[in-house]
Amino acid sequence: MSEEIKAAEGKEESFEELLNQSFKTLDTGEKVTGIVTAITPTEVQVDVGAKQAAYIKFSELSDDPNAKPEDIVKVGDEIETYIVRVNDVEGYAELSKKRLDAVKVWENIETAVEEKTVLEGTVTEENKGGIVVSVKGVRVFVPASQSGQPRGADLSAMVKQKVQLRVTEVNRARRRVVGSIRAVTDEARRAAQEEVWANIEEGKRYSGTVKSMTSYGVFVDIGGVDGMVHISELSWSRIKTPAEVCKVGDPMEVYVISFDAEKRKISLGVKDHSVNPWQVFMDKYAVGDVATVRIVKLMSFGAFAEVVPGVDGLIHISQIADRRIEKPEDVLSENQTVDVKITAIDEEKQKISLSIRALLTPAVEETDEPAEIEE
Repeated sequence: MSEEIKAAEGKEESFEELLNQSFKTLDTGEKVTGIVTAITPTEVQVDVGAKQAAYIKFSELSDDPNAKPEDIVKVGDEIETYIVRVNDVEGYAELSKKRLDAVKVWENIETAVEEKTVLEGTVTEENKGGIVVSVKGVRVFVPASQSGQPRGADLSAMVKQKVQLRVTEVNRARRRVVGSIRAVTDEARRAAQEEVWANIEEGKRYSGTVKSMTSYGVFVDIGGVDGMVHISELSWSRIKTPAEVCKVGDPMEVYVISFDAEKRKISLGVKDHSVNPWQVFMDKYAVGDVATVRIVKLMSFGAFAEVVPGVDGLIHISQIADRRIEKPEDVLSENQTVDVKITAIDEEKQKISLSIRALLTPAVEETDEPAEIEE
């Protein structure tokens, strides 16, 4: 063999060695980044710059069994994976994106505990003493006391809801993660409260929600802060209980009547005071007109009836029937609707006299009329 041939063979061997040295060495358990070269019916092929052909089984691509490979990766994408197994004899390497994603999620969750990061997940089930939230495939247990729901609430209603939470405890060895939804909602509520108190002023309007009810009014949430609407401010009509006009959970447009930032109290109104009920009445009715009214209160001397919302008139006991009666409730009952004739209007005192009898007996003696509109 000539020296020239030997030299050429030596160069070829040297080139092959250099080429082999240029390939990455793949070791099981390591991370490796490659380029997607093909997507076949069973796997995703990846060029990782090694001698071995590398691929990812579809089952190792995502923890979502319904996910389609083409929705996760495309040819030409750079992808970071975890080396599951290397077979040098047959010249291939098995990779897993799913396992690397899981490792990253655990790392992110541990970091979230340190940095108190807010994470998002979906409630997957109600568990003994709480609920389970899936955060990127990791099960996070949220105790009932940290669910953000009232004590005794039906937690199964939260299943499939998206929630935000803070991770409070992580035990990676036992694969146990505990979180709190309440920590996030409480913080958001505090921020909203500060926002309300920083910008509140008399007359300001809010779109609120009825939070709770009492016999004397309702409490309305106006964005993390509850204000009180007294029963007298709920309606121009005379009502006995707030339940006549609203219920818990109802939206309610309100405005600020007054507030005490020090005591953290807010008085709210609903009635539109730009509307004058008396003027509405005067524009609509005159003495001699017939009106359909609602009985709102029975007294010993007669009955008060709502003519228009916010304006009541008195039907004196002598004007309730075409016969003598002992008491108004012998003929009338509260909330009953009756037709009456308007017999007198005192504009100065804003008082109205009404009569049912006038419609029953056309000729009513003037002496039967009450001398004064009583209260």
